[in-house]
This record gives sequence, C-alpha cells and structure tokens, in this order.
Amino acid sequence: MVDSICIIDDDMVSQFATRYCLKQYVEDGEVITCNSAEEGLELCSALLKESKNLPEIIFLDLSMDGMDGWDFIKNLEVLCQGNIQPSIFILSAFSNSKDREIAKQHSMIAGYFDKPLTKLNLEKVFGPKRSSELAL
Repeated sequence: MVDSICIIDDDMVSQFATRYCLKQYVEDGEVITCNSAEEGLELCSALLKESKNLPEIIFLDLSMDGMDGWDFIKNLEVLCQGNIQPSIFILSAFSNSKDREIAKQHSMIAGYFDKPLTKLNLEKVFGPKRSSELAL
C-alpha cells in the first residue's frame, strides 16, 4: 500500500483528527506529522540528503503561520527536481473557491478536501477498503 504519509498542519486538533482517520484506514503505513510548512520542508530536505524516499502522500494545510501551504509547494517543487514528487492533498478548514481552482490546475496537487478528513475522502485517495481489510 503506502509506506509513509506526512501531515503538515499547525493546528494540533486537526493534525490529531487527520492522523486518527488515516490510522483507521491505513494501518501499516508510517504517518509523520509536521507542525509547520518549514518543518515539512526540513523533513523532505533531510530525507533527500540521506538518499531516502520522501513520503508518498502529503496532507497539507494551506493556512499556516509563517510559510503557508502554497509557499511550501513552491519550495518542495524546487527541492524535488530530479526526484519522485509526493502526491499532495490539500486539507483546508476554509472553502475558498480561488484556492480550489489553483489546486485543480497545479501539477503537484492530487486533490483538495475540506477538514476534517473523512473515510469518503480516503476512499478517493486510496480506493475502497476490501472486506478482508475491514475491522470486525
């Protein structure tokens, strides 16, 4: 399935809810959390310097103090030149039609979801769980 997923969000409650939802759906993948876009970039940079894979999927908040999600994406694009880029899914607490339109047209963004992350959103990312994967 997926080896690693990264959540980049400065809101601890949203971060916890996203992690919880992911762990219910993807039980064997590593979920990494970053409290800021800067921390997320530092993580990606360190992984690349160590010749390790970046997280396959990043769930990214757009509205954060300091560097926002859009700046993170610009910097990640430069950092990833020549490397496999992660799929980025925007998680936003605000329904902003301008952000949605930009996201739809951006080559690095695989999807845009409103917070909180739901099982239906995860089915769009990973596909439906097979009955053998469901907890009894």
